[in-house]
Amino acid sequence: MNRDAAVARMRAGEPFDLLVIGGGATGLGIAVDAASRGHRVALVERGDFGCGTSSRSTKLVHGGVRYLEQGNLRLVREALAERAILLANAPHLAHRLSFLLPCHGWWERGFYGAGLGLYDLLSIGGGGSTRFRASRGLDHEAVFDRCPGLARSPGGRDIDSGIVYEDGQFDDARLAVNLAQTADAAGAHLANRLEVVGLLSHRHRIAGAVVRDLETGDAFEIRSRGVVNATGAFCDAVRRLDDPLAPPIIAASQGIHLVLPRRFLPGDTAVIVPKTPDGRVIFAIPWRDRVVVGTTDTPVPAVEADPRPR
Repeated sequence: MNRDAAVARMRAGEPFDLLVIGGGATGLGIAVDAASRGHRVALVERGDFGCGTSSRSTKLVHGGVRYLEQGNLRLVREALAERAILLANAPHLAHRLSFLLPCHGWWERGFYGAGLGLYDLLSIGGGGSTRFRASRGLDHEAVFDRCPGLARSPGGRDIDSGIVYEDGQFDDARLAVNLAQTADAAGAHLANRLEVVGLLSHRHRIAGAVVRDLETGDAFEIRSRGVVNATGAFCDAVRRLDDPLAPPIIAASQGIHLVLPRRFLPGDTAVIVPKTPDGRVIFAIPWRDRVVVGTTDTPVPAVEADPRPR
């Protein structure tokens, strides 16, 4: 990838078929798809590729166990199919990971066991070459053999059994970089440190954008037959470049993760706490030589490029 060559191509004035605003996983995936179909594609990113949510995730590629309780089976099945595709297409970045769900009493074993059994069924037929083992129950000794760091829940009840199931884990930042490389190889022109400061219109249609090069300070126009706003949490700010009075479509929230020493959770099994006293779902996940715990979800009044823990 050559940023100078990409910027020069964007400044040349010839319209693109598609301009993608946002260099996260979504925008980069759109660029890959469009360029591989023969379209002339430009992609601009204000920061660096994958610098936002796409490198700050919980590192999980999963079907959304938490959505089973909400009854959103269609979303779960779709996500499980995407999980299989990602593990098949990027085995160097994604792999299977075992999760332990500790249980307190027979009713939790039955309730969560039924839910994970449904999770297994929904994953059938998702495609891909990676096969996931079905969920299975563990007795008291097997739970602590697998996760010796477990003791008691915050409520003081003993963990008397558990359920282990498999899901996926991936390297989110490397996936974004690989998507950028793939889009570039397919003929897309990608450049970071280009901020969209205005939108162009033609006959009441968005026809490109005005961007500012944050390396030089220069501003120039990129014309395009189509524009995709793939800026995630910042999409309302881009929309208001066209209509300053546009109502918001994003309710901003902020998640955080705690990164702890590996000794906090020895072994290769992640732990899921399906319901904390305040109603959250919490994961404790081995990640390289650390353990990632999270995520929270706290409403915030505004979206920040570099959020701070609250």
